[in-house]
Amino acid sequence: MSSVPKIFSAELEGIDAELIEVEADLNVGLHSFNIVGLADKAVSEAKERVNSALKNSGIKPPTRENRKITINLAPADTKKAGSRFDLPIAVAYLLASEQLKRFETGDKLFVGELSLDGSLRPISGTLNIAILAAARGLTELFVPAMNAAEAAIVREVSVIPVSSVKQLIDHLEGTAPIAPQAHAEFAPGFAPSQVTFCDIRGHAAAKRALAVAAAGGHNILMSGPPGTGKTLLAQSLPSILPLPALEESIEITRVYSAAGMTAHASFIEWRPFRAPHHSASLASILGGGTNPRPGEISLAHRGVLFLDELPEFHRDILEGLRQPLEDGKVHVARAKKTLTFPARFILASAMNPCPCGHYESGDRECTCTAHEVLRYQKKISGPLLDRFDIQIEVKKIPLDELRATHEEEDNNVIRDDVAAARERQHARFAGLSPRIHTNAEMTSRQTERFVHANEEADRFLKQILETRKLSTRGYYRILKVARTIADMANSIDVTKSHLAEAFQYRLRRGE
Repeated sequence: MSSVPKIFSAELEGIDAELIEVEADLNVGLHSFNIVGLADKAVSEAKERVNSALKNSGIKPPTRENRKITINLAPADTKKAGSRFDLPIAVAYLLASEQLKRFETGDKLFVGELSLDGSLRPISGTLNIAILAAARGLTELFVPAMNAAEAAIVREVSVIPVSSVKQLIDHLEGTAPIAPQAHAEFAPGFAPSQVTFCDIRGHAAAKRALAVAAAGGHNILMSGPPGTGKTLLAQSLPSILPLPALEESIEITRVYSAAGMTAHASFIEWRPFRAPHHSASLASILGGGTNPRPGEISLAHRGVLFLDELPEFHRDILEGLRQPLEDGKVHVARAKKTLTFPARFILASAMNPCPCGHYESGDRECTCTAHEVLRYQKKISGPLLDRFDIQIEVKKIPLDELRATHEEEDNNVIRDDVAAARERQHARFAGLSPRIHTNAEMTSRQTERFVHANEEADRFLKQILETRKLSTRGYYRILKVARTIADMANSIDVTKSHLAEAFQYRLRRGE
C-alpha cells in the first residue's frame, strides 16, 4: 500500500457527482497545514474544522504535529466547493499520521461536514454521490447519519450512517461496527396541503382542460379577470397527476438533493409544484449562479411549474423558457464546461387580459386604452404563446351556480382517467430511444407515426388548415392534444370530435 493514503470523495457538478481523490502527506519541517487542488474558501476552512473536531474527540489534531501537512484534492483542475470534504480530509490525515490502522480504501467513499465537537452535519447531493459510487463500483459509502436515508435509495451501495468522527474511527478499526442504513420502501403519494378539484366550485370546462393537460403533459395558459379562480385551478393540477414511478422520484430527488432541499424529506415521493414570484431573477428560475445550482424549472421536473401573472415576469425569463420547454432540459454555460439540468414539467400559467383585468369580461368596464391592452398582451411573445398546447378563458362563476348545492367531484376518478391515459402512452412509446413519457414530448416525426386520424377526422383537419393560419408547431400541437383526448377516451384512432376539442383549445388567440 502506498505511503501516501488516498481516500475517495466526491464533488457536485450541477446535479452530477464527480469522483475526487483526497491525498494526505506529512513532511519534516515547521508546522503548516495546506489544502491544494483548486479549493474554494469553504474547503480551505476545513483545516480549522478538522483540527477542532479531532481535538474535541480526544484525538491528536494537526496543530500538535510539528510537521508540514499537505492535503491534495485531485484532479487539481476541478474546482472544489462546499464542506463535504471535511470527513475524508480527517480520515486521510489520521491514516498519514498513523493514528488509524490502514484499511482498504479503494472500495469506500467518504463525505461529510464536521462540527467543532466532532459530530457530523448533513450535506447536499448525497443521493447524487450514491449514484456515482454505484456507477464506479464502490461498495461502501460513509455519509452523515442525517443523509443516510436519502443515500440508501441506491440499493447497490452499502450506506454507513456516521454520527461523529470518533464513531467512524471505532468502525474502521473494528471495535464498534456501524450497521448499514436499511433501504426504505418506495411509497409514492401526494404533497401535504394539496388543493384538489373537490375544493373548486364550477369551472367544468377549465377542469376538463386541466385533465387533458395532465394526461398528456401539455402546457396550459389560463386567461381571465381577477378572482375567477385561475390560481386555485393551477394549484389543483398536481392532485390529478398520476403518482410518480420510482425512476421519476429518483430524478426529482437528485435535483432537490443537489439544491440542498431534502432536509424535511429525504426522498421526494410526490410530484413537485413550484410557483415562483414574478420578481424572481433569471438564475433562480432557469438555474445558474456562481456555483451553478438548479432553478425553479428544474425543481419542477416531472411536476408543475406555475407562473402567475405571466406578463409581469421579466422578458429575458419568459424568452429563456422557450428552449427548455422544447428540450426538457436547460443548459447552463460556464467558461470551462456546460452543465445540464433536467426540466421536463407542465407549465401552467395565468394572466389577466389587460392591466386592469376586465377587458371583455362582461361584468365590469375595462379602464384600459386599446394601446395599453395591446402592449400588455404583447408581453407574451408569439413563439412562447405557441408553446402552450392549451389556452383557455376562465370566466367568472355566476352567483347562483356558486351558491348551488354541488355534488362533490371524486378527484380519484379523474386521476384514474389521467393515469389510464398515461399508461396507454407508456405502452405506445415503449422501446423508443430516447425514451419519452407523454404525448407532449413527441417529435413531429413521432406525431405523424402515432396519431392515426380516420377519414372524417382527416377531412376536418384539412378544413382547419385551409381556414386557419396555423404555424407548423401549432399544427403538430393540435395533433398531440387530440391524441391525448383519444387516449382519455380509450380510442385507437383520433376522431373528428377529438380534433375539434383540441382545436378549440387554441381558438382564444388564434394563430
